[in-house]
Amino acid sequence: MTWISIFTGKSGFAASSTAEDVTKGIDGTGLTAIVTGATSGIGLETTRVLALRGVHVVMPVRNLEAGKKVKQDITDKIPNAKLDVMELDISSQESVRKFASQFCSKGLPLNILVLNAGIMTPPFSLSKDNIELQFATNHLGNFLLTNLLMDNMKKTAKESGKEGRIVILTSKLHSMTYKEGIRFDKINDEKSYNALSAYGQSKLANILHAKELTRHFKEEGVNITANSVHPGVIATNLGRHSGFNSFFYSVFNFMLKNIPQGAATTCYVAVHPQVKGVSGEYFADSNLSKPTTHAEDAELAKKVWDFSLNLTKSK
Repeated sequence: MTWISIFTGKSGFAASSTAEDVTKGIDGTGLTAIVTGATSGIGLETTRVLALRGVHVVMPVRNLEAGKKVKQDITDKIPNAKLDVMELDISSQESVRKFASQFCSKGLPLNILVLNAGIMTPPFSLSKDNIELQFATNHLGNFLLTNLLMDNMKKTAKESGKEGRIVILTSKLHSMTYKEGIRFDKINDEKSYNALSAYGQSKLANILHAKELTRHFKEEGVNITANSVHPGVIATNLGRHSGFNSFFYSVFNFMLKNIPQGAATTCYVAVHPQVKGVSGEYFADSNLSKPTTHAEDAELAKKVWDFSLNLTKSK
């Protein structure tokens, strides 16, 4: 047990709490969730624990074979688990549109949307849509997917009478973004590209996305919430491109969460009754937390929204 276990917040949970801890006693029967990035790390654990609590989980994955294996592994241990595997490459807008269309055609409700898939600090490259890969994957794909599924979520919330919840995975490293926060005019500037700053920029956009979604929901009187969560520092394959990873993990191993602990905040915000009605907030260690000044800038949030709409509009 690490030193993080001694800090228990107002929620009654701590950094050491696991996804099973924070969902104990919660019955998710009748709820349907989408969890992106469900084949590994905290996305897999989020999927497993939500399924354990009775939630029907749709798993959008890049690799269908890997997705089917994960589904089998989970159902071997949880025979009653309701899981569907569908294809999605979150970095490709064409793939996002195709997934959203196929999901909506199934006629399934959608109560919970967990935007977990992402990449961290790769060398500079462009997505299929010619947008810097981290911004395209970590923010724009999630932004477009949310917009395409929004009518479904609104319909589900209205017909079921149950609050819809959107959970967006961000990172404490949103503080490591470029000085101006979001580089609207230099998104694709390879010369000034810094892998860590670009990652921070995409994670800042995640928080601002939740903020602006909340403003829209409140204006429309919609029974849906949107929050961002920092899962903690976890030794997963997310940071495989980071040169400092092996050094960091070896030196600061006592500070790292394991995967069940890393998935806790996501699951807490997705299904716990304590979070009912809470929206536009930033969570860490299954408690409310405070992000940077940039992340609380309402004007910047609106600007990111408009910028993202422009970059995801149908060609």
